[in-house]
Amino acid sequence: MHNELTAVDIKKMQEEIDYRAKELRPKLLAEVKRTREYGDLSENAEYKEAKREKNRNESRIRYLKNMIATAKVVEVGGDEGKIGLFDYVELFYEMNGQTKKIQIVTTLRQDATKGFISRESPLGKALLGKQAGDRVTVQVTPDRSFVVVVKSVEKGEDNEDLPISSF
Repeated sequence: MHNELTAVDIKKMQEEIDYRAKELRPKLLAEVKRTREYGDLSENAEYKEAKREKNRNESRIRYLKNMIATAKVVEVGGDEGKIGLFDYVELFYEMNGQTKKIQIVTTLRQDATKGFISRESPLGKALLGKQAGDRVTVQVTPDRSFVVVVKSVEKGEDNEDLPISSF
């Protein structure tokens, strides 16, 4: 399986790998060494926590490297007026009468609580290629769906300020 990422996604992941490997790893190793000196390791909570943090860091580095290794680079942009990656979309939800503004992003940068919707989510998939005025049915599960109306589409760009998701 390939991860569909932008060049900016890959750059941001590489920056995080570099930070974690060159700056964070030595600090975490030093903390493990320092807490190991406290004595009995079976009852040493500080040592266990230091090892847990070191292992989390190594796990994150492996995860990011794997994401880069399996990445398929996608281009940002699309047809004028049609919803594409990084576009801002104003939606009217028919079920509750609310209007919300979202941005379609790569999965690596999604955060639904802040309005960053993954292109691979049911809503993201349903909206890609649509345009203002379209009435779209979003299929969440085989027996659950909802309808949104696209009120407006504003072209966006791959913003480096948009952080990648942590785990």
